[in-house]
Amino acid sequence: MTKHVAIAGAGLGGLRAAEQLRAAGHAGPITVVGAEPHMPYNRPPLSKELLAHELADAEATPENNADDLGALHQRVAFRQRASVADVTFRLGVPVTGADLGAGELALADGDAVRFDGLVVATGLRPRHLNVPGPAGPGSGRHVLRTLDDCASLRADLRALILRDTPQARGAVSGIPRPRVVVVGAGFVGCEVACTALSLGCDVTVVEPAGPPMLRVLGERLARAVQRAHERAGITFVLGQAVIAYAGHDRVTGVVLADGTDAGSARVSGGPASGGLALAGTVLPADLVVEAIGSLPNTEWLAGSGLDLTDGVLCDNTLSAVTGPRAPETGASVTRASVTSAPVTAVGDVARFPNPLFDDVPRRVEHWSMPTDTARRAAATLHAKLGGDPIDPNSFRPLPYFWSDQGDLRLQSFGSPGLADDVVIAEGDLDELDKGLLATYHRAGRLVGSVAFNLPPTRYRALREALLA
Repeated sequence: MTKHVAIAGAGLGGLRAAEQLRAAGHAGPITVVGAEPHMPYNRPPLSKELLAHELADAEATPENNADDLGALHQRVAFRQRASVADVTFRLGVPVTGADLGAGELALADGDAVRFDGLVVATGLRPRHLNVPGPAGPGSGRHVLRTLDDCASLRADLRALILRDTPQARGAVSGIPRPRVVVVGAGFVGCEVACTALSLGCDVTVVEPAGPPMLRVLGERLARAVQRAHERAGITFVLGQAVIAYAGHDRVTGVVLADGTDAGSARVSGGPASGGLALAGTVLPADLVVEAIGSLPNTEWLAGSGLDLTDGVLCDNTLSAVTGPRAPETGASVTRASVTSAPVTAVGDVARFPNPLFDDVPRRVEHWSMPTDTARRAAATLHAKLGGDPIDPNSFRPLPYFWSDQGDLRLQSFGSPGLADDVVIAEGDLDELDKGLLATYHRAGRLVGSVAFNLPPTRYRALREALLA
């Protein structure tokens, strides 16, 4: 009997899962269900080149179709391979529930999709600050995860840039540069901040946890990145949280709480030495971008029997498993897979152990993971559907990602966040733009490396060092 595979999620992970199922030999029907109305597209450009596309010329071309969703989608859409030409894509319809015993997905439009095997690829959604103040469409508050998010942010930026033209300044004197506040100094927050700066905005980044990308880079390198961005013109407010937004229908300012990182903030109202701002200080803002992390989209699997603690818990074959949460350390995941329709998970919603580092299940939110996990998950699911043995070789993917931030291009290999020691192997912390390599070690073993502005010819050696 022909087996039907359903893929919940139509992002990069869902697309790669469909492609890899065909590559593994699955000839049966495949249905990909996605909450967004767009065919799968590439997300990294949303905070960089797509966000800035033609906005610098907003005054000259205010009536063009640069903000049209279709035109934006064409710039980032993945090319559809011939192998998945017969795959059914049901877009704009979120999955709301799953009955693994019956092999059925419930959709938001009341329809259902039957399946013999399921791939979970529903990815993440951005966190939102739950603080008093304006909210909703038109409020000037934005997150950035989807193409629609990017289009909304572009439109707001375009309006601010047009307001900042010489003609507008002549009509209304004293208009300051567009003021953008980014809440969160992770990779997306820093990318958006650099993009907004390149468009002529006055940019402030607020991060209560410390210098930018601290969790991944470590203190010394994070401070070096902060200094580089400050030299470029970005202001950082560190050690202070956002407690409210000023304004009625639209944000006019960001209200800060007491801080804990003395000397970090340089904002109006702070001590003369440039220390922390007073509690209740308001940072003027015409637009706010909240980049405070993401949450796995797993609510639709509630009651399925799967372990949904921080994503979908999987074993090393990417098979979803049941039972209580996995131990934080120690024994590897060996519990039995679900006994009804086989389920695998891919991308940043999958939490699995990687023997390349240890046996602790983790989610990895890197661009490379959807492709790597889809290959293994598809092979596992195809074997289960056919009653064949599962590949006994361990799955040991090497995470990697990049981040373009102004004049800096960061490349990361491995898992620097696991390190207990960081070595600056080459370069100067105060000249990141001229090239720097940092290596990350745990208990003396290399677990990651981060390169700034090194030539691509170096990347292969950095990968091989971690796989040795």
